[in-house]
Amino acid sequence: MSDNVAADQLRLFIERIERLEEEKKGTSDDIKDVYLEAKANGYDTKTMRAIVRLRRLEKNARDEADALMETYRTALGLD
Repeated sequence: MSDNVAADQLRLFIERIERLEEEKKGTSDDIKDVYLEAKANGYDTKTMRAIVRLRRLEKNARDEADALMETYRTALGLD
């Protein structure tokens, strides 16, 4: 009996994951559409993606990344 219950529980987990994967794909498609719309309006999507990544970071991590980038740019004469 417990094998049957375990199999049912496993099936439910798999089905939930499959539904979430499908939702994730839909969300990814929506994000892609927004970037395409922004590009059509003249925005640089590469820069927009970088900004989105930066905004995900907490302020202290973002400040640290900015400081390190500035250090590297200066060392390479890119300022």
